[in-house]
Amino acid sequence: MGIRDVAQGGFTKKASPGKATILALGKAFPHQLVMQEFLVDGYFKNTNCDDLELKQKLTRLCKTTTVKTRYVVMSEEILKKYPELIIEGLPTVKQRLDICNDAVTQMAIEASQACIKSWGRPISDITHLVYVSSSEARLPGGDIYLARGLGLSPDTHRVLLYFMGCSGGVTGLRVAKDIAENNPGSRILLATSETTIIGFKPPSADRPYDLVGVALFGDGAGAMIIGTDPVPDSERPLFELHTAIQNFLPDTEKTIDGRLTEEGISFKLARELPQIIEDHIEGFCKKLMGVVGLSDKEYNKMFWAVHPGGPAILNRIEKRLDLLPEKLNASRRALMDYGNASSNTIVYVLEYMIEESLKINKEQKVDTEWGLVLAFGPGITFEGILARNLTF
Repeated sequence: MGIRDVAQGGFTKKASPGKATILALGKAFPHQLVMQEFLVDGYFKNTNCDDLELKQKLTRLCKTTTVKTRYVVMSEEILKKYPELIIEGLPTVKQRLDICNDAVTQMAIEASQACIKSWGRPISDITHLVYVSSSEARLPGGDIYLARGLGLSPDTHRVLLYFMGCSGGVTGLRVAKDIAENNPGSRILLATSETTIIGFKPPSADRPYDLVGVALFGDGAGAMIIGTDPVPDSERPLFELHTAIQNFLPDTEKTIDGRLTEEGISFKLARELPQIIEDHIEGFCKKLMGVVGLSDKEYNKMFWAVHPGGPAILNRIEKRLDLLPEKLNASRRALMDYGNASSNTIVYVLEYMIEESLKINKEQKVDTEWGLVLAFGPGITFEGILARNLTF
């Protein structure tokens, strides 16, 4: 069942006056679909590497990530055109950005078009654009190219969010919420777009985290329309964005460390990241839940739309909050089907969240109206939104 089908199925809950709501979702992907079971052989063949130990390590990682399929921009055609991408030590940031800048714009356009079609109103009704990406770098930024590609009015107000990492999608949602609630009648297009080519490298024993990235990350784009006071009969709100907060943890700047170098982006990820998130997740959630008087005894009465940074993070959250296994189904499905697609992934999770909530409500008669939208990124930054599910 698609989002538009869900919207047309009818709603019983109404959005609160003046509160931002998600009015539509959309997504897009590159054409290259990668099956996880074939990834290892393909990656080592394409990079001309025959290191058996590294190959075995990547095979183990591919099994632990729980990812089954992903979409990627990288292809044999690209490697034939840019063979230098698999040669250690060559300055290739220009070539990478040439590929990435075009790819993320195209995917963002396609995701936005799908979202606008689902929304059902003319593109001229969009007043603001929030664009999120950690996969490109240029001046002017990708927001201009997206606006031009969609045919947005030159009067459209734009916000550009670069290099936010995995928390970028929820950061963009928080920014869009603020814009919507401070500009009555506005309609904000939030678009995210990511590709792993900016950090693609051949396997190396000196860069163990690169293999984690190969086993986990995927490409794609996402889009949402956000606005207050939905117009009856022409707009169908999906989620109300009640309260949004952001926290960063002091002295964790090196836990997720990404640097743009002459060879593209290089990442280092500390092993203690899942533990750090587990240690701080409960206090963060209590801040959001306390706004409407929810307690920690009600965790399993809520829905959970969590960015799936990886299975270890989801497992730690589930354990610390004592969540029922089905509470993270939407996040686990998104990870399985698309990998960790950075800022985009929260769009995919929310889409699955609608399906999951309708299923649970129908089969178990459980009214999971309130929930949390969560993501974690460099900083370590916690982004969270207390939301209401309006789709049942």
